[in-house]
Amino acid sequence: MSGQPYPDPAAPVLAGLLRSRAERMTMTWRRARLAGAAAGAAWAVVAWRSHPRPGLHGMPLAIAVTSACFLVAILALVRLGSPFAPLPGAKPRAHLPALALLALSGGTLTLLQPSGPGFVGLVLLVAIAGRVLPRRIAALVLAACLGFLAVIATMGKAGWGGLNGGVFLLALVAVYVASLSARRGQAQEEQEERLLAELAESRKAGLRAAALAERQRLAREMHDVLAHSLSGLVVQLEGARLLAATAPGDDRLPAAIDRAHLLARSGLDEARAAIGMLRGDELPGPGRLMELASAFTAGTGVPCQFTEAGTARGLASAVRLALYRVTQEALTNVRKHARPDRVEVRLQYLPETVTLTVQDFGSARAGGGTGPGGEPAAGYGLTGMRERAGLLGGSLDASATQDGFRVLLRVPA
Repeated sequence: MSGQPYPDPAAPVLAGLLRSRAERMTMTWRRARLAGAAAGAAWAVVAWRSHPRPGLHGMPLAIAVTSACFLVAILALVRLGSPFAPLPGAKPRAHLPALALLALSGGTLTLLQPSGPGFVGLVLLVAIAGRVLPRRIAALVLAACLGFLAVIATMGKAGWGGLNGGVFLLALVAVYVASLSARRGQAQEEQEERLLAELAESRKAGLRAAALAERQRLAREMHDVLAHSLSGLVVQLEGARLLAATAPGDDRLPAAIDRAHLLARSGLDEARAAIGMLRGDELPGPGRLMELASAFTAGTGVPCQFTEAGTARGLASAVRLALYRVTQEALTNVRKHARPDRVEVRLQYLPETVTLTVQDFGSARAGGGTGPGGEPAAGYGLTGMRERAGLLGGSLDASATQDGFRVLLRVPA
């Protein structure tokens, strides 16, 4: 199993939101550029009809050159997406040359052509500065424009005195406030986009973690089932093979074959039960520990006693399954690695925990079957048991005793 095993039901929603956001921003940039181009064309018409008109000599030539600079500044800002929707990732310094040219040409036109559209340049300057520059710098730009217009009004330029001058000043302030509001809206949209991207990544990570946990769970279940049944089957078949080779008429041969048959059938039932459990069927639990002890005795001839202490109570399905699987795996390890005189399985209900002890007595560990500390040789059995305990917030201790081996499981109840 690799990748993502199940489709994420939220993935189309997240993808749709991100796609909608991108389409909306693309449309906004197109509209901003169209609006900028239209504004530039309208400005050129008004500038041509204002007095004095652009020309080739003297003052008209200065107005024509300044108008050309103004149009260059407008086109540069339109290319950056300003003032309606600055392009993502555009740095404030990318706007500075165009803004400087816009300020110089707009102010000069306001002086040379008082009745012309030079004031539009100052309005755009304030709007764009409030949108893309740091707030302190944008506030300085606004203050400079207000001061410049106040000076013009005191100079008595046509159309800038009295009420008209006050209206122009208020218009600049209103444009600046509107640009700050648009800036906050853009910041919120960018934050929403980042959150959507982070949400999509976190869901992918969650699905990968869930897939890994599911693979580990499947590995533990299949290992516990196969190790329990096949290891016993191998032992019985090996004994039957030796008897058949050395003493074909031995009365123990049919019994060994019967036990192997019983283990094979039991393993098949366990495999079916594991598949049913993965499909959501009822999980095995403490009620079947007696069956495991009896099956161990029947398969090995070694007495296995099951005892239960404390007041039995309802347990979570994961706890029930852990008690069953740990007992199953511990008995499998005894069958594979020890030759004990007897085995005890003890289940104890405590106020806040449940403990399970599987211990063999009078055991001689099979040659080559133990690792450091007397534990069974390296494999997945103890690893799986410890994983089960850890997932439930419990612990598992597997250690040698004076005359055998003990597995002790503690899990919260």
